[in-house]
Amino acid sequence: MNSGKTIFSQLMDFLPTYEFRQCVERYHGNYKIKSFSCWDQFLCMAFAQLAYRESLRDIEACLRGSKQKLYHMGIRGKVSRNTLAHANQIRDWRIYADFAQILITQARHLYAHENFGVELQQTVYAFDATTIDLCLSLFPWAKFRQHKGAIKLHTLLDLRGSIPTLIYVTKGKTHEVNLLDDLPIESGAIYLFDRGYLDFARLHLLHQSLAFFVIRAKSNFRFRRIYSQPVDKSKGVQADQIIELHGFYARQDYPERLRRIRYFDPEKKKRLIFLTNNFTLPSFLIAELFRCRWKIELFFKWIKQHLRIKAFYGTSENAVKTQIWIAIAIYVLVAIVKKELKSDRSLYTILQIFSVSLFEKVPLSQFLSEIKPQNEEDESSNQLVLFK
Repeated sequence: MNSGKTIFSQLMDFLPTYEFRQCVERYHGNYKIKSFSCWDQFLCMAFAQLAYRESLRDIEACLRGSKQKLYHMGIRGKVSRNTLAHANQIRDWRIYADFAQILITQARHLYAHENFGVELQQTVYAFDATTIDLCLSLFPWAKFRQHKGAIKLHTLLDLRGSIPTLIYVTKGKTHEVNLLDDLPIESGAIYLFDRGYLDFARLHLLHQSLAFFVIRAKSNFRFRRIYSQPVDKSKGVQADQIIELHGFYARQDYPERLRRIRYFDPEKKKRLIFLTNNFTLPSFLIAELFRCRWKIELFFKWIKQHLRIKAFYGTSENAVKTQIWIAIAIYVLVAIVKKELKSDRSLYTILQIFSVSLFEKVPLSQFLSEIKPQNEEDESSNQLVLFK
Protein backbone atom coordinates (compact mmCIF):
# COMPACT_ATOMS: atom_id res chain seq x y z
CA MET A 1 0.00 0.00 0.00
CA ASN A 2 0.96 3.65 -0.31
CA SER A 3 3.28 4.42 2.61
CA GLY A 4 2.10 8.04 2.48
CA LYS A 5 -1.31 7.05 3.82
CA THR A 6 -2.16 6.90 7.50
CA ILE A 7 -3.05 3.59 9.14
CA PHE A 8 -6.65 4.82 9.41
CA SER A 9 -6.85 5.62 5.68
CA GLN A 10 -5.37 2.25 4.75
CA LEU A 11 -7.97 0.54 6.93
CA MET A 12 -10.79 2.47 5.28
CA ASP A 13 -9.45 1.41 1.86
CA PHE A 14 -10.76 -2.07 2.65
CA LEU A 15 -14.31 -0.70 2.72
CA PRO A 16 -16.43 -1.02 -0.45
CA THR A 17 -17.29 2.66 -0.99
CA TYR A 18 -19.57 2.03 -3.98
CA GLU A 19 -21.78 -0.25 -1.87
CA PHE A 20 -21.77 2.37 0.90
CA ARG A 21 -23.06 5.00 -1.53
CA GLN A 22 -25.81 2.60 -2.58
CA CYS A 23 -26.87 2.20 1.05
CA VAL A 24 -26.93 5.98 1.48
CA GLU A 25 -29.01 6.48 -1.67
CA ARG A 26 -31.43 3.75 -0.61
CA TYR A 27 -32.42 5.76 2.47
CA HIS A 28 -31.72 9.27 1.07
CA GLY A 29 -29.05 9.81 3.71
CA ASN A 30 -27.44 12.81 1.99
CA TYR A 31 -30.70 14.55 1.08
CA LYS A 32 -30.25 18.33 1.46
CA ILE A 33 -26.85 17.81 3.08
CA LYS A 34 -24.33 20.50 2.09
CA SER A 35 -21.47 19.38 4.33
CA PHE A 36 -20.63 16.49 6.66
CA SER A 37 -21.97 13.64 4.54
CA CYS A 38 -22.92 10.15 5.73
CA TRP A 39 -19.41 9.03 4.78
CA ASP A 40 -17.93 11.74 7.03
CA GLN A 41 -20.22 10.59 9.82
CA PHE A 42 -19.19 6.97 9.35
CA LEU A 43 -15.47 7.84 9.37
CA CYS A 44 -15.79 9.90 12.55
CA MET A 45 -17.70 7.13 14.31
CA ALA A 46 -15.24 4.53 13.01
CA PHE A 47 -12.38 6.63 14.42
CA ALA A 48 -14.20 6.77 17.77
CA GLN A 49 -14.50 2.97 17.86
CA LEU A 50 -10.89 2.34 16.86
CA ALA A 51 -9.41 4.99 19.15
CA TYR A 52 -11.73 4.23 22.13
CA ARG A 53 -13.10 7.77 22.36
CA GLU A 54 -15.36 8.37 25.35
CA SER A 55 -17.71 11.11 24.12
CA LEU A 56 -18.60 13.43 21.24
CA ARG A 57 -16.46 16.13 22.81
CA ASP A 58 -13.58 13.68 22.95
CA ILE A 59 -14.03 12.82 19.24
CA GLU A 60 -14.14 16.50 18.31
CA ALA A 61 -11.02 17.34 20.31
CA CYS A 62 -8.97 14.48 18.86
CA LEU A 63 -9.95 15.09 15.24
CA ARG A 64 -9.60 18.86 15.44
CA GLY A 65 -6.19 18.39 17.00
CA SER A 66 -5.17 16.61 13.79
CA LYS A 67 -7.00 18.97 11.43
CA GLN A 68 -4.24 18.89 8.81
CA LYS A 69 -4.70 15.11 8.50
CA LEU A 70 -8.49 15.01 8.18
CA TYR A 71 -8.52 15.43 4.40
CA HIS A 72 -6.15 12.50 3.98
CA MET A 73 -8.34 10.45 6.31
CA GLY A 74 -11.23 10.99 3.89
CA ILE A 75 -13.15 13.42 6.14
CA ARG A 76 -14.23 16.38 4.03
CA GLY A 77 -16.78 18.02 6.34
CA LYS A 78 -15.99 20.13 9.38
CA VAL A 79 -15.97 17.99 12.51
CA SER A 80 -17.96 19.40 15.41
CA ARG A 81 -19.73 17.86 18.34
CA ASN A 82 -23.15 19.33 17.46
CA THR A 83 -22.94 18.30 13.81
CA LEU A 84 -22.04 14.71 14.67
CA ALA A 85 -24.74 14.52 17.34
CA HIS A 86 -27.34 15.83 14.87
CA ALA A 87 -26.23 13.35 12.20
CA ASN A 88 -26.49 10.42 14.63
CA GLN A 89 -29.95 11.55 15.65
CA ILE A 90 -31.60 12.07 12.26
CA ARG A 91 -29.76 9.96 9.66
CA ASP A 92 -31.37 6.58 9.18
CA TRP A 93 -29.53 3.87 11.14
CA ARG A 94 -30.47 1.35 8.42
CA ILE A 95 -27.77 2.89 6.19
CA TYR A 96 -25.11 1.51 8.51
CA ALA A 97 -27.00 -1.71 9.22
CA ASP A 98 -27.15 -2.52 5.50
CA PHE A 99 -23.50 -1.60 5.04
CA ALA A 100 -22.50 -3.83 7.97
CA GLN A 101 -24.38 -6.70 6.32
CA ILE A 102 -22.30 -6.18 3.16
CA LEU A 103 -19.11 -6.45 5.22
CA ILE A 104 -20.50 -9.52 7.00
CA THR A 105 -21.08 -11.26 3.66
CA GLN A 106 -17.50 -10.49 2.66
CA ALA A 107 -16.10 -11.74 5.98
CA ARG A 108 -18.11 -14.97 5.88
CA HIS A 109 -16.68 -15.73 2.46
CA LEU A 110 -13.15 -15.26 3.82
CA TYR A 111 -13.78 -17.44 6.88
CA ALA A 112 -15.84 -20.09 5.08
CA HIS A 113 -13.25 -22.81 5.70
CA GLU A 114 -12.20 -21.71 9.18
CA ASN A 115 -12.04 -24.46 11.81
CA PHE A 116 -14.26 -23.89 14.85
CA GLY A 117 -13.41 -27.03 16.81
CA VAL A 118 -15.70 -29.62 15.16
CA GLU A 119 -15.09 -31.19 11.77
CA LEU A 120 -18.36 -30.70 9.90
CA GLN A 121 -19.35 -29.77 6.37
CA GLN A 122 -22.56 -28.02 7.41
CA THR A 123 -22.74 -24.42 8.52
CA VAL A 124 -23.24 -24.15 12.29
CA TYR A 125 -24.94 -21.15 13.86
CA ALA A 126 -25.43 -20.12 17.47
CA PHE A 127 -28.39 -17.87 18.29
CA ASP A 128 -28.65 -15.92 21.53
CA ALA A 129 -29.20 -12.45 22.97
CA THR A 130 -27.41 -10.11 25.34
CA THR A 131 -28.78 -7.19 27.32
CA ILE A 132 -27.21 -3.72 27.37
CA ASP A 133 -28.35 -1.69 30.37
CA LEU A 134 -29.39 1.94 29.84
CA CYS A 135 -30.38 4.78 32.14
CA LEU A 136 -34.16 5.09 31.87
CA SER A 137 -34.15 8.85 32.46
CA LEU A 138 -31.83 9.34 29.46
CA PHE A 139 -33.32 6.60 27.26
CA PRO A 140 -37.06 6.66 28.07
CA TRP A 141 -37.90 4.81 24.84
CA ALA A 142 -35.95 1.72 26.06
CA LYS A 143 -38.10 0.81 29.06
CA PHE A 144 -37.20 -2.59 30.48
CA ARG A 145 -38.22 -2.67 34.14
CA GLN A 146 -40.13 -0.13 36.23
CA HIS A 147 -36.97 1.87 36.97
CA LYS A 148 -34.55 0.39 34.45
CA GLY A 149 -33.89 0.75 30.74
CA ALA A 150 -32.21 -1.72 28.38
CA ILE A 151 -31.90 -2.94 24.82
CA LYS A 152 -31.17 -6.44 23.57
CA LEU A 153 -28.84 -7.58 20.82
CA HIS A 154 -30.20 -10.78 19.29
CA THR A 155 -27.37 -12.32 17.30
CA LEU A 156 -27.03 -15.22 14.88
CA LEU A 157 -23.34 -16.13 14.96
CA ASP A 158 -21.59 -18.17 12.29
CA LEU A 159 -19.14 -20.26 14.30
CA ARG A 160 -16.65 -20.29 11.44
CA GLY A 161 -14.72 -17.16 12.30
CA SER A 162 -17.22 -15.93 14.93
CA ILE A 163 -18.90 -13.67 12.36
CA PRO A 164 -22.30 -12.19 13.39
CA THR A 165 -24.51 -13.12 10.45
CA LEU A 166 -27.58 -11.27 11.68
CA ILE A 167 -28.20 -8.84 14.53
CA TYR A 168 -31.58 -7.60 15.73
CA VAL A 169 -31.63 -4.64 18.14
CA THR A 170 -34.82 -4.58 20.19
CA LYS A 171 -36.10 -3.03 23.39
CA GLY A 172 -35.32 -4.86 26.60
CA LYS A 173 -38.87 -6.14 27.06
CA THR A 174 -38.75 -8.24 23.88
CA HIS A 175 -38.51 -11.93 24.75
CA GLU A 176 -35.71 -13.81 22.99
CA VAL A 177 -37.91 -16.63 21.73
CA ASN A 178 -40.03 -14.22 19.66
CA LEU A 179 -37.05 -13.54 17.38
CA LEU A 180 -37.20 -17.13 16.12
CA ASP A 181 -40.12 -15.96 13.96
CA ASP A 182 -37.78 -13.61 12.06
CA LEU A 183 -34.85 -16.01 11.85
CA PRO A 184 -34.00 -16.90 8.21
CA ILE A 185 -33.60 -20.66 7.98
CA GLU A 186 -30.84 -22.20 5.87
CA SER A 187 -31.62 -25.74 4.73
CA GLY A 188 -29.09 -28.26 6.06
CA ALA A 189 -27.55 -25.88 8.60
CA ILE A 190 -27.33 -26.61 12.34
CA TYR A 191 -28.69 -24.09 14.86
CA LEU A 192 -27.60 -24.10 18.50
CA PHE A 193 -29.96 -22.69 21.16
CA ASP A 194 -29.98 -22.42 24.92
CA ARG A 195 -33.08 -23.64 26.78
CA GLY A 196 -34.67 -20.17 26.78
CA TYR A 197 -35.59 -20.83 23.13
CA LEU A 198 -37.45 -24.08 23.85
CA ASP A 199 -40.67 -23.49 21.93
CA PHE A 200 -41.73 -26.68 20.18
CA ALA A 201 -44.05 -25.01 17.66
CA ARG A 202 -41.23 -22.75 16.44
CA LEU A 203 -38.71 -25.60 16.50
CA HIS A 204 -41.05 -27.68 14.36
CA LEU A 205 -41.15 -24.93 11.75
CA LEU A 206 -37.36 -25.01 11.72
CA HIS A 207 -37.51 -28.81 11.30
CA GLN A 208 -39.94 -28.46 8.39
CA SER A 209 -37.46 -26.10 6.71
CA LEU A 210 -35.00 -29.05 6.60
CA ALA A 211 -32.63 -27.49 9.12
CA PHE A 212 -31.28 -29.07 12.31
CA PHE A 213 -31.26 -27.77 15.85
CA VAL A 214 -29.55 -28.64 19.13
CA ILE A 215 -31.13 -27.20 22.26
CA ARG A 216 -30.91 -27.75 25.98
CA ALA A 217 -33.98 -29.30 27.62
CA LYS A 218 -35.69 -27.71 30.59
CA SER A 219 -35.82 -29.45 33.95
CA ASN A 220 -39.61 -30.03 33.74
CA PHE A 221 -39.42 -31.48 30.23
CA ARG A 222 -41.87 -34.41 29.82
CA PHE A 223 -41.36 -37.14 27.24
CA ARG A 224 -41.93 -40.81 26.42
CA ARG A 225 -38.89 -42.91 25.53
CA ILE A 226 -39.34 -45.12 22.46
CA TYR A 227 -35.94 -46.81 22.49
CA SER A 228 -32.34 -46.21 23.51
CA GLN A 229 -29.21 -46.35 21.36
CA PRO A 230 -25.78 -47.64 22.48
CA VAL A 231 -23.37 -44.98 23.76
CA ASP A 232 -19.69 -44.68 24.63
CA LYS A 233 -19.83 -43.64 28.29
CA SER A 234 -16.08 -43.01 28.37
CA LYS A 235 -16.73 -39.82 26.38
CA GLY A 236 -19.26 -38.50 28.87
CA VAL A 237 -22.45 -39.49 27.01
CA GLN A 238 -24.74 -41.27 29.46
CA ALA A 239 -27.80 -41.83 27.28
CA ASP A 240 -28.93 -41.49 23.66
CA GLN A 241 -32.68 -41.93 23.31
CA ILE A 242 -35.34 -41.59 20.65
CA ILE A 243 -38.38 -39.99 22.26
CA GLU A 244 -41.81 -38.50 21.69
CA LEU A 245 -43.22 -35.51 23.54
CA HIS A 246 -45.65 -36.20 26.34
CA GLY A 247 -48.78 -34.12 26.57
CA PHE A 248 -51.58 -33.19 24.19
CA TYR A 249 -50.47 -29.64 23.34
CA ALA A 250 -46.80 -30.53 23.18
CA ARG A 251 -47.58 -33.32 20.69
CA GLN A 252 -49.58 -30.86 18.60
CA ASP A 253 -46.70 -28.39 18.55
CA TYR A 254 -44.08 -31.01 17.66
CA PRO A 255 -45.63 -34.28 16.37
CA GLU A 256 -42.29 -35.75 15.20
CA ARG A 257 -39.82 -37.83 17.13
CA LEU A 258 -36.83 -36.21 18.81
CA ARG A 259 -33.45 -37.37 19.96
CA ARG A 260 -32.57 -36.89 23.64
CA ILE A 261 -28.91 -37.00 24.71
CA ARG A 262 -27.81 -36.95 28.34
CA TYR A 263 -24.22 -35.80 28.77
CA PHE A 264 -22.03 -35.33 31.84
CA ASP A 265 -19.52 -32.49 31.63
CA PRO A 266 -16.44 -33.64 33.59
CA GLU A 267 -14.97 -30.12 33.77
CA LYS A 268 -18.00 -28.42 35.32
CA LYS A 269 -19.28 -31.58 37.05
CA LYS A 270 -22.68 -30.92 35.52
CA ARG A 271 -25.23 -33.05 33.71
CA LEU A 272 -26.67 -31.60 30.52
CA ILE A 273 -29.60 -32.82 28.45
CA PHE A 274 -29.87 -31.94 24.75
CA LEU A 275 -32.72 -32.28 22.28
CA THR A 276 -32.10 -32.46 18.55
CA ASN A 277 -33.80 -33.46 15.33
CA ASN A 278 -30.51 -34.79 13.91
CA PHE A 279 -30.49 -38.58 14.09
CA THR A 280 -27.26 -39.20 12.16
CA LEU A 281 -24.45 -37.39 13.97
CA PRO A 282 -22.73 -39.28 16.82
CA SER A 283 -24.06 -38.38 20.25
CA PHE A 284 -20.67 -37.16 21.47
CA LEU A 285 -20.43 -34.83 18.45
CA ILE A 286 -23.82 -33.32 19.37
CA ALA A 287 -22.45 -32.55 22.84
CA GLU A 288 -19.29 -31.04 21.33
CA LEU A 289 -21.40 -28.87 19.04
CA PHE A 290 -23.27 -27.44 22.00
CA ARG A 291 -19.97 -26.77 23.74
CA CYS A 292 -19.06 -24.59 20.73
CA ARG A 293 -22.18 -22.51 21.44
CA TRP A 294 -20.05 -20.77 24.07
CA LYS A 295 -18.46 -18.80 21.22
CA ILE A 296 -21.51 -16.55 21.10
CA GLU A 297 -21.17 -15.78 24.82
CA LEU A 298 -17.52 -15.00 24.16
CA PHE A 299 -18.53 -12.74 21.27
CA PHE A 300 -20.94 -10.76 23.45
CA LYS A 301 -18.37 -10.30 26.22
CA TRP A 302 -15.70 -9.38 23.71
CA ILE A 303 -17.62 -6.64 21.92
CA LYS A 304 -18.81 -5.17 25.23
CA GLN A 305 -15.25 -5.08 26.47
CA HIS A 306 -13.48 -3.78 23.35
CA LEU A 307 -16.07 -1.77 21.39
CA ARG A 308 -18.07 1.31 22.34
CA ILE A 309 -21.53 -0.25 22.70
CA LYS A 310 -22.19 0.19 26.43
CA ALA A 311 -21.75 3.98 26.62
CA PHE A 312 -23.49 5.90 23.85
CA TYR A 313 -22.78 9.24 22.18
CA GLY A 314 -26.50 10.01 21.74
CA THR A 315 -29.70 9.18 23.60
CA SER A 316 -32.20 8.72 20.76
CA GLU A 317 -33.08 5.28 19.45
CA ASN A 318 -31.64 6.15 16.05
CA ALA A 319 -28.33 7.30 17.57
CA VAL A 320 -27.99 4.13 19.65
CA LYS A 321 -28.67 1.84 16.70
CA THR A 322 -26.31 3.86 14.49
CA GLN A 323 -23.49 3.48 17.00
CA ILE A 324 -24.11 -0.26 17.45
CA TRP A 325 -24.14 -0.99 13.72
CA ILE A 326 -21.01 1.07 13.04
CA ALA A 327 -19.29 -0.79 15.91
CA ILE A 328 -20.27 -4.12 14.31
CA ALA A 329 -19.02 -2.87 10.94
CA ILE A 330 -15.63 -2.01 12.48
CA TYR A 331 -15.43 -5.39 14.22
CA VAL A 332 -16.06 -7.18 10.91
CA LEU A 333 -13.69 -4.81 9.05
CA VAL A 334 -10.80 -5.65 11.38
CA ALA A 335 -11.60 -9.35 10.96
CA ILE A 336 -11.44 -8.88 7.17
CA VAL A 337 -8.12 -7.02 7.40
CA LYS A 338 -6.68 -9.73 9.64
CA LYS A 339 -7.62 -12.42 7.11
CA GLU A 340 -6.60 -10.46 4.01
CA LEU A 341 -3.17 -9.61 5.44
CA LYS A 342 -2.75 -13.12 6.91
CA SER A 343 -1.86 -11.70 10.30
CA ASP A 344 -1.27 -14.12 13.18
CA ARG A 345 -2.07 -11.44 15.77
CA SER A 346 -5.24 -11.79 17.84
CA LEU A 347 -8.08 -9.40 17.10
CA TYR A 348 -7.59 -7.80 20.52
CA THR A 349 -3.91 -7.11 19.81
CA ILE A 350 -4.69 -5.64 16.38
CA LEU A 351 -7.25 -3.25 17.88
CA GLN A 352 -4.83 -2.21 20.60
CA ILE A 353 -2.17 -1.45 17.98
CA PHE A 354 -4.62 0.56 15.88
CA SER A 355 -5.85 2.57 18.87
CA VAL A 356 -2.45 4.29 19.32
CA SER A 357 -1.25 4.39 15.71
CA LEU A 358 -4.12 5.54 13.50
CA PHE A 359 -2.12 8.58 12.29
CA GLU A 360 1.09 6.65 11.57
CA LYS A 361 2.19 6.51 7.93
CA VAL A 362 3.46 2.96 7.55
CA PRO A 363 2.27 0.20 5.17
CA LEU A 364 -0.39 -1.70 7.07
CA SER A 365 0.95 -5.20 6.34
CA GLN A 366 4.43 -4.17 7.43
CA PHE A 367 3.08 -2.47 10.53
CA LEU A 368 1.20 -5.56 11.74
CA SER A 369 4.09 -7.92 11.05
CA GLU A 370 6.78 -5.83 12.74
CA ILE A 371 5.05 -4.78 15.96
CA LYS A 372 5.25 -7.48 18.62
CA PRO A 373 3.77 -6.40 21.96
CA GLN A 374 5.70 -7.81 24.89
CA ASN A 375 2.58 -8.70 26.83
CA GLU A 376 0.79 -10.55 24.03
CA GLU A 377 1.57 -13.92 25.59
CA ASP A 378 -0.03 -12.85 28.87
CA GLU A 379 -3.12 -11.46 27.20
CA SER A 380 -5.21 -14.64 27.40
CA SER A 381 -5.23 -14.61 31.20
CA ASN A 382 -7.08 -11.29 31.38
CA GLN A 383 -8.68 -10.71 27.98
CA LEU A 384 -11.20 -12.53 25.86
CA VAL A 385 -9.58 -13.59 22.61
CA LEU A 386 -11.27 -14.23 19.27
CA PHE A 387 -9.55 -15.23 16.03
CA LYS A 388 -6.57 -17.01 17.58
